[in-house]
Amino acid sequence: MTIPIVDVVLPCLNEAGALPKVLGALPTGYRAIVVDNGSTDDSAHIAASLGATVVEQRIRGFGAAAHAGLLASSASVVAFCDCDGSLDLTELPRVVEPIARGDADLVLGRRRATPGSWSPPVRLANRVLAAYLRARAGVPVHDLGPMRAAGRDGLFSLALTDRRSGYPLEMLLSAHAAGWRLAEVDVSYLPRIGRSKVTGTVRGFLGAVHDMSHVLRAESR
Repeated sequence: MTIPIVDVVLPCLNEAGALPKVLGALPTGYRAIVVDNGSTDDSAHIAASLGATVVEQRIRGFGAAAHAGLLASSASVVAFCDCDGSLDLTELPRVVEPIARGDADLVLGRRRATPGSWSPPVRLANRVLAAYLRARAGVPVHDLGPMRAAGRDGLFSLALTDRRSGYPLEMLLSAHAAGWRLAEVDVSYLPRIGRSKVTGTVRGFLGAVHDMSHVLRAESR
């Protein structure tokens, strides 16, 4: 069995329509770990049929799914990516390369939007949060990119505790506090396939804002 160069954690909730495109773009040597977070469609079966390692996480929450994928990983480098088709997995190597070269400890894909991929309110909220992090916390980022990569051992050393939508933000803030070298690389941002569970609903969007606010309050103490 070929040992993967990179494990790619893909939290998944009802993404049956997107999975063929997402997994079809996986680079050679990269292993997909699809974490089924309570899907009611055929996501888990489709992912398995396409060669992905499927992990079941019954506890709902992006962070719960992402961390379950991290626990299931074995490669020295672990990447995270949305499973909705909005990100092109063929671009993962450019995110992983600074890690492999030893030039960075955490790399985020800075999204470059294509038409119809990013609603103005959500894009503005992302920009405001990134500006706040640069100004108030000194975190050198312009986007809380969901495509990201880091060393597996380092990720465990961060001891992340958020199991909801604040997980990616906690990862970034904890890495910065630990003195990690952070970097951004440009990646394409495409219209997602299907409806978003976060920005596609008022409840989901407000929930994400609440979770991230909780992480910011905790880090400022």
